Amino acid sequence: MATLKISSSLFISFLLTLCLLAIPSLSSDSDPLQDFCVGDLKSSPSINGFPCKSGVSSSDFFFSLGGPLNTSNPNGVTVSPANVLTFPGLNTLGLSMNNVEFAPGGVNPPHSHPRASEAGIVIEGSVYVGFLTTNNTLFSKVITAGEMFVVPRGLVHFQWNVGQVKARLITAFNSQLPGAAVLPSTLFGSFPEIPNAVLTKTFRTDDKTVNNLKSKFAA
Repeated sequence: MATLKISSSLFISFLLTLCLLAIPSLSSDSDPLQDFCVGDLKSSPSINGFPCKSGVSSSDFFFSLGGPLNTSNPNGVTVSPANVLTFPGLNTLGLSMNNVEFAPGGVNPPHSHPRASEAGIVIEGSVYVGFLTTNNTLFSKVITAGEMFVVPRGLVHFQWNVGQVKARLITAFNSQLPGAAVLPSTLFGSFPEIPNAVLTKTFRTDDKTVNNLKSKFAA
């Protein structure tokens, strides 16, 4: 009987330990302790966002994503973001959105969002959407108005307007500031520059090619 009691106690302790270890891995953004906290962008941000500003008004909770946007750039795509930096009412709420517009043939180049998963819906046009897993598997599909997609957090993805007219997406993120690492700009337009030796070996190419690419992404 004594052995049974000891075994039961050890088993309960083991379960409690597992539960405690699991809590951090399941945690998400902290629950807000007030109705809202409109960000004071004049203050320095902390881990959980900006300090709350005083003197809040109705206008702090409304925002325009704009449009139509000017897509006359090399990629033929323009993003109008609604994140905490442009819409301080999102502060501490753990969400943000983008309006993304494409010229015919426009491409939103391969990029990732390190702090958020992404969901999007096509409003106009036909868009080829794809993302890559960590084992280099491509999941992709052409979607049209009324259809949506999802990209898991941190995975490289892209969008391409495959139609003959402009296209438009509305995207949403589970972060007030999802961040974006755009691969071409990150690799060839960084400051300080990534050494040529790293890039030539990575891409199995030469200095001339790397320097040419860097010239196209120079700030």
